[in-house]
This record gives sequence, structure tokens and C-alpha cells, in this order.
Amino acid sequence: METGYARLTVYFEDPFWVGLFLRGGGGTWEACKVTFGPEPKDCEVYAFLLENHRRLQFSPAIAGQAPAAEAANPKRRQRQIKRQLERPGCGTKAQQALAAQREQGMEAKKRRTREDRESTQARQFALRREKRREKHRGH
Repeated sequence: METGYARLTVYFEDPFWVGLFLRGGGGTWEACKVTFGPEPKDCEVYAFLLENHRRLQFSPAIAGQAPAAEAANPKRRQRQIKRQLERPGCGTKAQQALAAQREQGMEAKKRRTREDRESTQARQFALRREKRREKHRGH
């Protein structure tokens, strides 16, 4: 049975605090980056998650592995936590997922602007044609 997993990392990316939501299941990762502004408290992050989880724009799925089951040794656990705190906030899988999301957004924006430009040109052409017909209509 495949299980889903989620991770939230809050880190400081000058000048704002940023939250990186990672979720996965079935061997895939999805990421979403949220800018908080000033340093959020735990209760604020939790409230944000409860209110806005359905509206978060996650990246397209990227192949990855599920996290391995961790040992229960408390000293090992402390060393792992210390290593994670020393590392920068987001990992390479998350960076790839965010890059894919950013690229997808840029493609959507290009498509929208092209459609807007074409509709504007079509409207202007129709107006010019109508003016030309009005001139030739006579009095």
C-alpha cells in the first residue's frame, strides 16, 4: 500500500520568510513556495495551512523516492536535525519542482498574451473594415 507524505519547511530568504510545501505519494514529489513576509509563528503557519491548502498551486509531479523509515535512536535523530538546520532551506527535488511550476506559469502567460494580442488585432481589423464600408456607403 502506497502512502502519501507531506513536509513544510519555513526558512529565511532575504528579505522575507518563505514556506516550502512538499507533498508526495506513489513515487512523485510536488512543491509549492509561499512567501510569508515577517517571521511567522507556528500558529500562524498552521492557520495559513488550514485556510489555504486547497488554493496552493503545486508544481507538476516529479519522480522521486518516498522517505525511508527513520530509526528511533534519539541521538541519531538529533544529529539529523542539526544537519537539516545547517543546510539551506530547499533541496534539489524541490528546486526542480518549483522550476517546472515557474516554467508552466510562463508558458500559460505567453499563451494568454498571444491570445489577447490576436483578439485585439482582430477587433482593430474589424473596426477598420467597418469604417471603410461606412465611407463607401454614400449619403
